[in-house]
Amino acid sequence: MKITVIGGGSTYTPELVNGFLARFNSLPIKELWLMDVDSERLDIVGGFAQRMVRAKGDPFKVVLSTNQREAIAGASYVITQLRVGMMMARRGDEYLGLRHGLIGQETTGVGGMAKALRTIPVLLDIAKDIHETARGALLLNFTNPAGLVTEALARHASKVASVGVCNVGITAKIKILDELENATGSRVAFDHAILNTLGLNHLTWHRGFTIDGTEMWPMIFPAYVESIKEESRPEWDVRTIESLGMIPNYYLQYFYYTAKKLEEQKKWPPSRAEEVMEIEKNLLRTYADEHFSEPPADLMKRGGAYYSTLATQLINSHHNNLGQIHVVNVRNDGAVKDWPADWILELPAKVDRRGIHPLHADPLPASCFGLISQVKMYELLTVEAAVHGDRNAAYQALLTHPLGPSADKVQEVLDDMLETNKQWLPQFFN
Repeated sequence: MKITVIGGGSTYTPELVNGFLARFNSLPIKELWLMDVDSERLDIVGGFAQRMVRAKGDPFKVVLSTNQREAIAGASYVITQLRVGMMMARRGDEYLGLRHGLIGQETTGVGGMAKALRTIPVLLDIAKDIHETARGALLLNFTNPAGLVTEALARHASKVASVGVCNVGITAKIKILDELENATGSRVAFDHAILNTLGLNHLTWHRGFTIDGTEMWPMIFPAYVESIKEESRPEWDVRTIESLGMIPNYYLQYFYYTAKKLEEQKKWPPSRAEEVMEIEKNLLRTYADEHFSEPPADLMKRGGAYYSTLATQLINSHHNNLGQIHVVNVRNDGAVKDWPADWILELPAKVDRRGIHPLHADPLPASCFGLISQVKMYELLTVEAAVHGDRNAAYQALLTHPLGPSADKVQEVLDDMLETNKQWLPQFFN
């Protein structure tokens, strides 16, 4: 088996390599290809990955490449974890929001839109190479904004099987399992539990948790409400949580408490991108030290907890036809029958050799669906803008987004967004 990682120079890569090393007995990997456009960074991260594998007896070969098509050819799985424009572009997304009094965040609001415009054409080019050189390969997209990018793949690269993956679902699941263990004194096996969550990527609500088919929410949710009441500075107000009867994804704070988040931005620098730049500088220094062959503890500061766990579990379930349930971004296809079948949703899905099959899910209440439908319209407009360089679609996407500017400021923000990212947006400047 050949597995290819596009964006192999990412500081996340060693965690991913560890995941494959841990599952080598069930995944017959022959070659792990790490591809990146930044050869210097690839040499550092890739060299470290090779030392990690060597320290475990060389169970598979790690190949480094700057040639995307060569790296993809013949692969069974292609993982995308790239960042067009690197971390400086993320910083630009954050300060784009700050300049205009809007949320500046890499996946939500104007920053997320800028990132999508840069990223979607690159992902579609990767899908083209998969279709031409690795027929039948499954594309696992971790690149943010994951749901929006997967929406573009589903609509403009439908011949390539793809799934969007995010660590929010698995992190919530593991946290709940930890809390249940603290409350009961016994540990439930990961595969025996299913998190009932629904929405869009970074816009989901957790509303159930079953263990071997038994619903545990009547125990879990009241305990969660009580924990909020005990916090001196809670992330959520209790009235909202009690009204919903669900646990919102962290990113919903940008929508529910926009003014609070805008106040936090005024304390920059450092923004999150600037913090990560410092973390990555230290990580790369460690990776370059030939005395190290194990990922450093500082890797957890980078974010993306359980990323490798999710990636390798999903591939393992697909390759070995295990039928495990994972929270992923995939086409609705009737799973939520009252919602459009062609929408990409984030929800539990069964993963087996035949593909990714979303499980039946009851629709969310109107208070949630109203926000979802508005953000989904923004996503669809952004996909069209990114694919065709359509400035009017981009204008309407900003006009539609609930965290976007007022109508009389849309053109100003759009001009700034496009000019700031001009070097990565040739489709808008042809």
